Amino acid sequence: MTLDYETLRLIWWLLLGALLIGFAVMDGFDLGAAILLPFVGRTDAERRVVINSVGPVWEGNQVWLILGGGAIFAAWPMLYAVAFSGFYLAMFLVLCALIIRPVGFKFRSKIHDPRWRRFWDWALFTGGFVPTLIFGVAVGNALQGVPFRFDGDLRMIYEGSLLGLLNPFALFCGVVSVLMLTLHGGAFLALKADEPVASRAALIGRQAAMLLAVAFLIGGVCIQLGVDSYRLVGEIDPMGPSNPTLKHVEVVAGGGLRVYGAHLWMIVVPLLALVSAPAAGLLLSRRRPGLAFVASGLAVAGVVATAGVGLFPFLLPSSIAPDHSLTVWDASSSELTLKIMLVATAIFLPLVLAYTAWVYSVLRGRVTIAAVNADVSSY
Repeated sequence: MTLDYETLRLIWWLLLGALLIGFAVMDGFDLGAAILLPFVGRTDAERRVVINSVGPVWEGNQVWLILGGGAIFAAWPMLYAVAFSGFYLAMFLVLCALIIRPVGFKFRSKIHDPRWRRFWDWALFTGGFVPTLIFGVAVGNALQGVPFRFDGDLRMIYEGSLLGLLNPFALFCGVVSVLMLTLHGGAFLALKADEPVASRAALIGRQAAMLLAVAFLIGGVCIQLGVDSYRLVGEIDPMGPSNPTLKHVEVVAGGGLRVYGAHLWMIVVPLLALVSAPAAGLLLSRRRPGLAFVASGLAVAGVVATAGVGLFPFLLPSSIAPDHSLTVWDASSSELTLKIMLVATAIFLPLVLAYTAWVYSVLRGRVTIAAVNADVSSY
């Protein structure tokens, strides 16, 4: 069966969402563990337990970030152009923070000086906190609309600034992101780390779970009542050309959750986040770290998916030229490109999943203080 252009665009929207969720879930727990590092490890040995819990897998988890960026570049080039150009300074900060992580992992153990190691502990915290916050801020701006437009030759013009991205709602979304990955990192350390690190991580994870549920609800109320939303006026050809200037979009006050009213089955997505976050906290309190980690992963998936589904069919609205907003139907690559990329994804994504599953099966089990003390070559 030959897939038509409309179906290919919808499939790639779903794939993009799956890859971004994969990044948030897989890389999210090691970012969360880095955020927790200075607070759950009170001795050098305890902090080495935290670092060695994520040390063997964090590089592999970065594959999901590469896959997500590659998917945006190949399948949604206009989205790539706007996001990576308009958010250039914010992305540069993320890149700098991510560069700190491998440096911190490698350099921390080189000198047995408490001040040296304390410095790199906080550097690793920064490498986890900053990307988590900025990714949330980016989502918050996407939900509100971003100040870009296209000229007559479809060249993107961005009229915003870094300070403009740091508006109250976007910063609130950044806080939600930090709470989300703090929960996920806490659940992971409760599962993977030795005592007393596991108990401290579980305690912070429980607190983050409750705060995440409350913040998620508040964010939903803000989106519905206080944040402008975007609505297509008239029909748009789902098989039409990739030209985002050939439609009409109106801006309305509030109503950002209307998609869930139009398609009630979609309410499963935010409910997944609202149910899974408190469930993860409850499971942590009952010392069921394995189930808690699964629940926290579902909460992460629910939060990320809620933003994507709530925007549909928009990928990135424009706040200064709403008619130039990017949608699933007018911002994609060509039909041939989507077909070729779909074949490549069908071949290589299962390999990535299989390899990831094998790695985690090999590395299963807790990281103990005795083990890191006995292994001088560990982080």
